[in-house]
Amino acid sequence: MIAHSLDSKPIAIRLINNAARLIRIDLKALPEEVFTKKFDDKTRSVADLVYETILVNEDVTKVIRGETPPPWPDQKWLTAPKDFQTKEAVINGFEKSVQHTLQTIENLSPRQLEETIQTENGETTRFERCQFMALHMWYHSGQLNYIQTLLGDDTFHWES
Repeated sequence: MIAHSLDSKPIAIRLINNAARLIRIDLKALPEEVFTKKFDDKTRSVADLVYETILVNEDVTKVIRGETPPPWPDQKWLTAPKDFQTKEAVINGFEKSVQHTLQTIENLSPRQLEETIQTENGETTRFERCQFMALHMWYHSGQLNYIQTLLGDDTFHWES
């Protein structure tokens, strides 16, 4: 039997790119006014959801670079700052975050991606943190899809 080793670097890059691509499509499909809309006092806006996604991406990127991320904000549900309330600001912020993450991954070797690192939740690998980041983006993409349906848009934008 021949042992095969998967190169984790292109897989990590593909995971991040695929999740980010869906969020890009979701964000472009949403109307400007929904970026700050809250359906009641318990819901979060599109800007809030993407702001949290960006903070998670930045935290994970710091961890995979071997840096200590800043303490997480005290808020249970994060809210986007005032300068992050437009469709353009949200999309640009998200793009910048993804590009920063991808650049960080590009600068790592497959061996570095597979190395065990310590996080606040215990031991993991940089590759597993990339998987988490992609999963987190997929999660919020699902929320964005649900917001679309609340607005009466049941088009499956991912297929276009």
